[in-house]
Amino acid sequence: MAENRAYLRTAFGAPYQTVSELGTLVEKLAYLVRSKLWLQILAGMVIGIAVGLLVSPNGYAVVSRSTAELITGWFVLPGHIFLALIQMIMLPLVVSSIVLGIADTEDSTKLKQMGLRIAPYFIGTTAIAVLIGVVVVSVIEPGKHLNPEFLVNAVTESAAEGVTAPAIENNLTLHDRIVGLIPANPLSAALDESMLQIVVFAILIGIALASINPLRAKPVLDLARAFQELSMEIVSWAMIIAPLAVLGLLSQITMQVGINAIVGMSAYVGTVLLGLLLLLSFYLFIGRVVGGLNPLKFLSKLRDVQLLAFSTSSSAAVMPMSIRTAEEKLGIDPSTADFIIPLGATINMDGTALYQVVAAIFLTQVFAIDLSSGELMLLVATTIGASIGSPSTPGVGIVILATVLTNIGVPASGIALIIGVDRILDMSRTAINVSGDLTACVVMDKWISPKIEPATEAGDGSD
Repeated sequence: MAENRAYLRTAFGAPYQTVSELGTLVEKLAYLVRSKLWLQILAGMVIGIAVGLLVSPNGYAVVSRSTAELITGWFVLPGHIFLALIQMIMLPLVVSSIVLGIADTEDSTKLKQMGLRIAPYFIGTTAIAVLIGVVVVSVIEPGKHLNPEFLVNAVTESAAEGVTAPAIENNLTLHDRIVGLIPANPLSAALDESMLQIVVFAILIGIALASINPLRAKPVLDLARAFQELSMEIVSWAMIIAPLAVLGLLSQITMQVGINAIVGMSAYVGTVLLGLLLLLSFYLFIGRVVGGLNPLKFLSKLRDVQLLAFSTSSSAAVMPMSIRTAEEKLGIDPSTADFIIPLGATINMDGTALYQVVAAIFLTQVFAIDLSSGELMLLVATTIGASIGSPSTPGVGIVILATVLTNIGVPASGIALIIGVDRILDMSRTAINVSGDLTACVVMDKWISPKIEPATEAGDGSD
């Protein structure tokens, strides 16, 4: 695992070496540009938004719509390549990381504690996120601040463009859902991108490898390490174009959404962002109480991961960087990070859960649907259940929301109303999701291994 940490340092943060004799200034500038990934991503975000506003039909419109689509189509090419690379290696990365996180845990007591405590922790934080969302949306009531004319125009335009609620299969019984957690055909689960089944498969394989003779388990573990390493290598290639990917993705999003949609839905967008900010504050509080981390320092350590997650709207895209951040910046035990981060990317969707409940209650306010206490409790329970196991890919939140809305009588046009600003909120909630995964690493590392803290501190001091 130490080799993995050394590899990650090389792949993501190695200082730039120059052979130029033009002077130390050039070398320092090159080092700053290459090492400050967050700064490159931030610059890409600003430029992307500016380009999108300049060419957007709902913005400054310096060019025609067809020309704007052509420009952003080429601008977004690096973004699509970036996401395709990440999507390509997501499956081997998740499986190998979880398998190694379990099988490499030498202390079987720690493994049992981690397995028994992480699920209640994830469910608990998701419940808190949902309650924050309920309180914020109930107090602000953004649905009552929406301009009725904008409501009619937004629904009409979305219907004209063929925007409809995604089709959701909701006829499975609880018995079927429990049995469905176990992938009878892992290859089919991989093809269907059923990440919760893949996670269960990886957990079972990891536990089995930790239980059998080490000599017989070694070939499989070596194969898992090889898959993890090659996944990290491909991710390092993708990170080269990350700033350009951010620029292209944001330019296309801004061009499509335009400033009018954001202004028209500002009360709703502001409510979701306030809820996410309160949830982030809750994470910082946990980091302070459990891990003894200064909130500002903790936030600075999460900065790179948050910016990349915000830009790509994919927890899977930042999984390798999250593992590196957990191990190197937060001092988390590698076996804990390798297990918690991939698991959290699939199960721990606190930001998504908060967004879903805010969006659902917002739409009940818009369409004047009164929810009883029982219906509100059912909505909370449904939101928590729907967010667990959702794919860590862009846009999945709107699909999950459709499941929630079917239970409270909101018409399909409700999806059309909020879909225009969904991508912006998707970016924001993804940043919170990965922050929650890293906070979970801090909690689990302190919670389940107090007896090895002195050794950990000594190791950190030598670095």
